[in-house]
Amino acid sequence: MDSTVNLPVAVIGAGPVGLAAVAHLLERGLEPLVFEAGPTAGAAIEHWRHIRLFSPWRFNLDAAAVRLLEGSGWESPRPTALPYGGELIDTYLAPLAALPQIASRLQTGARVVAVTRQGLDKTHVRNRDSTPFVVRVEHQDGETRDHTVAAVIDASGTWSRRNPLGTSGLPAIGEDSAAERISAPLPDVTGRERGTFAGRRVLVVGAGHSAANTLISLADLAREEPDTRILWAVRGDSAEKVYGGGDADGLPARGQLGGRVRRLVEAGKIELHTGFGIASLKALDSGVTVEAVDGRTLEADVVVPCTGFRPDLDILRELRLSLDPAVEAPVELGPLIDPEFHSCGTVPPHGAAVLAHPDKDFYIVGMKSYGRAPTFLLATGYEQVRSVVAALAGDREAADTVHLELPETGVCSTDAGTSCDVPAAVASTESGCCATPEPVLVGFPTGLAHGRAGES
Repeated sequence: MDSTVNLPVAVIGAGPVGLAAVAHLLERGLEPLVFEAGPTAGAAIEHWRHIRLFSPWRFNLDAAAVRLLEGSGWESPRPTALPYGGELIDTYLAPLAALPQIASRLQTGARVVAVTRQGLDKTHVRNRDSTPFVVRVEHQDGETRDHTVAAVIDASGTWSRRNPLGTSGLPAIGEDSAAERISAPLPDVTGRERGTFAGRRVLVVGAGHSAANTLISLADLAREEPDTRILWAVRGDSAEKVYGGGDADGLPARGQLGGRVRRLVEAGKIELHTGFGIASLKALDSGVTVEAVDGRTLEADVVVPCTGFRPDLDILRELRLSLDPAVEAPVELGPLIDPEFHSCGTVPPHGAAVLAHPDKDFYIVGMKSYGRAPTFLLATGYEQVRSVVAALAGDREAADTVHLELPETGVCSTDAGTSCDVPAAVASTESGCCATPEPVLVGFPTGLAHGRAGES
């Protein structure tokens, strides 16, 4: 960044990984400029604040962020406790974002709509590496402004773009016109959104931890509202992947989650439909008809999509990216996390070298760096940004020295619907790991992610 040394580093997204990047930039003496689309830091997590993470606090705190907080008198939560999404915000992210060092550099209500090189589209190569970036932002005051920066760290997560309900990666026919019958992922069915689900026919679609959490919450609701009917549709021939490793799972809360869903199905509390790939939806006055590829139909009042998430790459169209063709992660990371082959197994620690793209000093980190793969842990994102910031600061030795200790698990079950029964470090859905009720990928609601997660 020699020729742009006086310019700030843009961080897109003020979720856990984005704010961790800010903390590391400050420690390295680099100037951050943070853009958050939502009204507050961690805005994406607000959507699933009622969900408990699978991973305890010790996996959900970034070391540089903790050092900043402790300097203000902040006290760390009990490391073995499992936080809810709301606690992640209230206990950690909100105090972190309120620190003067960060608050003065954080712009909320600031949605990034494009990233490019100043004066260069992606077809031009001359002096590209030494040319500053331009980040175009739609601000809450209604103005669109360009911000010139030395480097860009995209930690915007995937929460804002869920996978469609249809097969083949496409929306089901009629999915858009039936939008009023489709809820948000991970709805608060026993709390804020109770009225949408109580006494209704609810169809949950998906075979990951987000689905499991939603099914359990619906079963809790049905005990109080007996007219509530719970339908569950999965594409696979069985739900064994969701049931998981039980006592063998290194994250006990996740193992208990799958076991509880199994018991609810066996007791007839949940009506399971396997091999149900959705072909179309037809909105009716009284609900929605959901038709499978094989012609079977289900009638529901509301559909809950627990189909996972995918990255928003539209804002990066003028950058030179190198992405894995399957999962849309950085090309060197993709094969390590591809859920078609590697839904289980410990993901090797990785940093700037693995996350780099042809456009120098641009990095995608956090949940978004995993593309469509749902096995992400917050601790992984924290190590990513530590390494990336070291690289931006010119400390190549620190950038290349990556290490990470993750919890062992007996099985992984992802929203992509794949699993295996060997030790692995996985999670559930930018916007921690998910637990009873759940959040995102190993670290966040992946099925979420969660992150994903507006720009948080």
